[in-house]
Amino acid sequence: MMFGPSRRRVGDLPVEVTPLVGRATEVADVRAALRSARLVTVTGPGGVGKTRIALRAAAGIADRYQHGLCLVELSDLRDPELLPHTLADSLNLARQDSSSALDTVLEHLRDRELLLVLDTCEHLVDACAPLVDTLLREAAGVTVLATSRQPLDVPGEWIWTVAPLPVHPDGEDDGAGGCGSASGQGEDWTGGDAVQLFAQCAAAAVPGFTVHEGNRADVLRLCRRLDGMPLAIELAGVRLRAVDLAELVDRLDDRFRLLTGGRRAALPRHQTLRAAVEWSFDLCTAQEQLLWSRLSVFAGSFDLAAAEEVCAGGELSGEDLLVALVGLVDKSVVLRVRDSGSCYRMLDTLREYGAERLAASGEQDAGRARHLARYLALAATFDSDFLADDQIPQYRRLRAEHADLRLAIEYALAAPGRPALAAALTSHLWGYWHIAGLHTEGRYWYAKITDRYPERVGERAWALAQSSYLGAFQADPEALAQAQECVSIADELDDPVLAGRGRVYLHLSLTFQGRHAEAARAGEEAEALLEAVGDVVGLITLETQTGYLHHLAGDLDSAIAPCERGLRRLGERSAEGWVRGYLHYVIGVACFSRGEHERSTQSATTALRIKYELGDGVGMAYCLELLAWLAVREQRFTDAVRLLGAADPLWQGAGARLGGTAIMEELHQSALRSARASLGAERCAALRQEGARQPLERVVARATERPRGTPRSRTGTRHGRSPLTQREREVALLAAEGRSNREIAEHLVISKRTVDAHVERILAKLGIPARGQIAARMDIDPGVGSGVS
Repeated sequence: MMFGPSRRRVGDLPVEVTPLVGRATEVADVRAALRSARLVTVTGPGGVGKTRIALRAAAGIADRYQHGLCLVELSDLRDPELLPHTLADSLNLARQDSSSALDTVLEHLRDRELLLVLDTCEHLVDACAPLVDTLLREAAGVTVLATSRQPLDVPGEWIWTVAPLPVHPDGEDDGAGGCGSASGQGEDWTGGDAVQLFAQCAAAAVPGFTVHEGNRADVLRLCRRLDGMPLAIELAGVRLRAVDLAELVDRLDDRFRLLTGGRRAALPRHQTLRAAVEWSFDLCTAQEQLLWSRLSVFAGSFDLAAAEEVCAGGELSGEDLLVALVGLVDKSVVLRVRDSGSCYRMLDTLREYGAERLAASGEQDAGRARHLARYLALAATFDSDFLADDQIPQYRRLRAEHADLRLAIEYALAAPGRPALAAALTSHLWGYWHIAGLHTEGRYWYAKITDRYPERVGERAWALAQSSYLGAFQADPEALAQAQECVSIADELDDPVLAGRGRVYLHLSLTFQGRHAEAARAGEEAEALLEAVGDVVGLITLETQTGYLHHLAGDLDSAIAPCERGLRRLGERSAEGWVRGYLHYVIGVACFSRGEHERSTQSATTALRIKYELGDGVGMAYCLELLAWLAVREQRFTDAVRLLGAADPLWQGAGARLGGTAIMEELHQSALRSARASLGAERCAALRQEGARQPLERVVARATERPRGTPRSRTGTRHGRSPLTQREREVALLAAEGRSNREIAEHLVISKRTVDAHVERILAKLGIPARGQIAARMDIDPGVGSGVS
């Protein structure tokens, strides 16, 4: 399965899964306001439909803006200091050099014409207001559309307050009179948008439900009692699965009398919604209520295993939890995420209410502790299994639960006596930040740890080490000082693992800064320490960096050997892993400089395929650059410029192109100069923009195909000598028949890991991106049996 970036691309909006009832006037008014105002804030109580209206309005006018629109969803964000980072991430940007995330965003937006949609600002209004004010002052082409329960109070703000859906009063509902249509509902009578919405939700819950003469009065009474609030109406509609309409209305009436003393009209609408949510809570069983409150500790989506791990216990056993979860889904308290198997989420309003109930019960600290323990365990497993074959699925799981990883760190930092757990959790995530391209956010959290640990202790040293590793890729000069301090502390503590890893990261910073002799000395010291303690991850990382150092230093004959040693050290492990991809990349770039272009292409395409499967944007950028340089050498200038363009947005995730190294940057500029000389500057600029807009899947597929017109070495038995070993040929022939790696392993009586490694080498040697092309590459008929026995 091909894997792309998990985050939404700039310009994408979530697909509407249900029709938007009414709201045509509101949508039109918001669009009209955006013609004259640069800040439009859609306000109203929770659950009134602010987001739906804003997104529908934005979708219809995106073409007004030269650079389209960008949606920034803030509901999962808790820490206001991360607001600029979240905005940068939504724009597919990252921190450049040592500048702040806000500076990066401003630099990016100053020359762009774009609609920025900030959704759910109310819990961050004190941070959103100055951010928006700065954007409007510094980026003249940017227009902001915000949703919030309260205005931002920024100069020039145009406020559109969303009212509940209309419900016709008694005596004005009949329209043409009667309900004579085939559907049981009068053709001219609607009862207002609120009734239409209830009819839609009720029909989804109870197939065949319609609003007719016999139930119209109850429907109207219910919609009026719910004040036309869409979320409350949706919650009411699904209750028809459990109770009939008349009982539903009676129970709701009791709840309002209890809350308002009979003076419902004087109650603010957000309290009306709260009453509906409380009423929904009361209709749940005791175990459903308990689960509802406990699930509030999650920030994002969760699966059944996560719910059991965090929420089971005491009065809610594992078996009872599943029953309660099904009940909450049935009542639309918990929503099932589309196309995600058994993945669930809660609406913000319901999660907030659950959190209040959890705090009132005295279980909040315990729930947060279980939540933290879960994500600490996931991160620890990912770290300890960093070279395992299942690195990709483990990473994807962490990426899907990023909001809860972030929240777990916040829980640990906020709770008295738990900073050590925060330090441990962030420490285990060093590889995650790299693969996800979240260098800036990772360093943000490591700064939080060093703030908590100003003394010279292990927690501080590890945070410095890993921040240095991330910062080196961003060409941040501070990374070197962090690595040096880490090494100093580690030597004082006499911790060989920390001292070895610290020197690995010191080696990288020195390498990127061009201080090659110092880097080599740091590498020698690191190798001795890591060999003594058997730190395989540290050693393979160092071997990758050592090969890269030799390449930058011009010692090309020494550049490949460390990487080949690293591949041997990996053996059959991590067949599609992060570090294996970089080992192949360094071999590829060294071969390029040696003029071995065929081998360079094989290594680069192997590395790109691995990095794409993993979703490593920075790693893909390195590989696309190398393939662009190779394309220039073959005078395929159009392909080269498109590849450079495709790498551009990925470099933004790194924070600096090619780690900011002068030698690599000169290779980039040399390729670009050659392309411009052939195609012209204007044509190159257009091709580069075209490459940046191409879907990543298409870019990778084209980049890993052998270009037309290039030499094709013969690999089949009918055409010369095969580059495959006898065992690789046996595996290739079985793969060409369409057999899976596991089936091949069973047939040849070898391990699946061995087959995985063979297939990787086969694809590299044949210069093809996928096993489905093996038959054609070997000039064999896939319908003919292999004869392997």
